[in-house]
Amino acid sequence: MSRTIHAFDDLLAAALGVPANAPRALIALAGPPASGKSTLSPRLARAMTEAGRPTQVVPMDGFHLDDRILDARGLRPRKGAPETFDIRGFTRFIADVATGGEVFYPLFDRTREIAIGQASVLPDTCRTVIVEGNYLLLDADHWRDLRAFWALSIFLPVAADVLETRLMARWRDLGHTPETARQKAMGNDIPNGTRVMTALLPADILFTESAR
Repeated sequence: MSRTIHAFDDLLAAALGVPANAPRALIALAGPPASGKSTLSPRLARAMTEAGRPTQVVPMDGFHLDDRILDARGLRPRKGAPETFDIRGFTRFIADVATGGEVFYPLFDRTREIAIGQASVLPDTCRTVIVEGNYLLLDADHWRDLRAFWALSIFLPVAADVLETRLMARWRDLGHTPETARQKAMGNDIPNGTRVMTALLPADILFTESAR
């Protein structure tokens, strides 16, 4: 049964309550595109670190397939959908992270729409990791295997009208016209967001902070 939390301090307390006696504790922070994951995850990691629990954020977006592969498979218009990620590689990566030690990982450059290989590092001293991504709780083949790694799972639900507004603003901020921004949001991002929210494995926590 999911527990709904509205206050950040309560979310922080739940995250700090995750046992730290394994090589690494992995916390999943999932939600649809533009749900606030990339804002909340570093905020939570900083607060945990300040509370004496060194924590780092690792995003799943570095496992986007390259546009050349998407073009060859006819998937470029669906970029960001589950089938446009290297889920097998991501699962192997998460398994490696869970065992501890130094781990390098790719990052996604949204301005250039490409993944940059091994662009960041998780030091062996980091014992808690917040994994951030759309599909960490997706109830679909291969994706659902990730759930076994999460010591705690957090999901950010968002109303459909709010999601639409945020997604169009995201594309406008990247330099697209309002018309193109709407096409991108409605043609791909909104269907992806709907899939995230409807094909969802139960999360430990649903977080809806009014100020977020």
